Amino acid sequence: MKNDMRLSTKEIDYILSPLAIRDRANKIFELTKKGKTHFTYHPEAFQSTLDYVLKVIYKNYPDLNIPFHSRWGHFRVGGVDRAQVLSDALSEDKIEKARSKLDLVITSVLLDDGAGPTWQYNEKESGKTFSRSEGLGVASYYLFLAGKLSSDPTKMQADSEGLKNLKAKDIETYFQVSANNPLVGVDGRVQLLNNLGDALTNTKIFKDGRPGNIIDYLIESYGGVVPATAILRAVLDGLGPIWPGRIQANGINLGDVWSHKALGSGFESLVPIHKLSQWMTYSLIEPIIDAGIKVEGVENLTGLAEYRNGGLFIDSGLLSFKDPKEQLESWAPSSEVIIEWRALTVHLLDQIGLGVQKALDKEPKDFPL
Repeated sequence: MKNDMRLSTKEIDYILSPLAIRDRANKIFELTKKGKTHFTYHPEAFQSTLDYVLKVIYKNYPDLNIPFHSRWGHFRVGGVDRAQVLSDALSEDKIEKARSKLDLVITSVLLDDGAGPTWQYNEKESGKTFSRSEGLGVASYYLFLAGKLSSDPTKMQADSEGLKNLKAKDIETYFQVSANNPLVGVDGRVQLLNNLGDALTNTKIFKDGRPGNIIDYLIESYGGVVPATAILRAVLDGLGPIWPGRIQANGINLGDVWSHKALGSGFESLVPIHKLSQWMTYSLIEPIIDAGIKVEGVENLTGLAEYRNGGLFIDSGLLSFKDPKEQLESWAPSSEVIIEWRALTVHLLDQIGLGVQKALDKEPKDFPL
C-alpha cells in the first residue's frame, strides 16, 4: 500500500476518531474468534480476568476514587506533589496557568518512550531514585523548569523556537545520561521535540507557537464545554506532522494507524489505535478542567493499547499466541502480530471495562476507562 492514500474528508474524520478504533478493533476480534489471526481467544478466562482487575482496583483504590491514567500521576511519584509546586509558582491567570501546565505535559508525554532497563533518575530534591516512565516524567519536569524548552529561559513555558533549538546534550544533562546510566533513544527524543517546534507553526491550533495554546483553540471552538473527543482530534491534527514515516492520506499524517490485509485494501485495511494521542488527551484534561472548562464524554475515548494492558490478557490466559514461539520474537509495530495484539487489547479493555462498571454499579460516564 502506498504511504500516501487518497481518502475523502469523511473517511479521514472517521479514522481520526475513537469510533473507528473500536470498530476496527472489533473486526480484528471477530477474525480472531474465527481463527484468522495469530491469537486464540479463551472466553472461559474472561471472568477470572475481570475478577483480577476488580481485586487490583479494590486494593489500590478502596474508595473507588481513581484518577485519570495520565502523565500527572508521574509528576506526583514518591509522595512529592510536583504538579502542585508548579501550579503555585505559575501565573494567577487561570488560562495562562493552564497554558504552562499544557506546555509541560505535552512535551513530557512526547519524551516518554521506553527508557531501557537500566536508566534511572536521581532526584536531588527528594533524594529518591525513579526509573522508566516515572523517572522520565520527573526528569522532563526539571528540564521544563530549567527553561530548556523555551526561547526565554526565565519563563516556565515551551515554545516553537525553544523546542527547535533543543540539543541532545540538553537531554543528556537533565536526564543524567552517562556511560553507566544509558538512556535509550536520546536522539529520537530530541528529534521529536524539534519536530514539535516545527508543528507549532500551525497558528490555527497554536496561535502563539506554544503547545499550551491548544486550550485557546478549544475554547474558541467549543466555549466552556469541550468534548474529550475534540481534545483528541486537536491533538491528532496539531501533532500529526511530528511523526515520521507514518501512513498519510491526502498529505495528512494519520499517526498511529496501521494496515492489516485481512480487513481488505486501502481505507478498509486501516486499523487506528492512537495510543499515545489518547494518553496525551487524558493528560490534557486535568489542566483544562482546572482552568474552569468542563470536559465531557471522556467515556468515548478508548483504553490504551500498551504493553501492560496487552500483557494482562496474555498473562491471564484470555489471549494466547497460536504459535508460542512468536511470543519470544521481536516484531515491528507494523507487523500483523502487533497490530492484532494492540487491537485485541483495545477491544478486551472495553469488555473488561463494562464488566467492572456493572460489578461496581457505575455508569460509563462516571467511571470511564
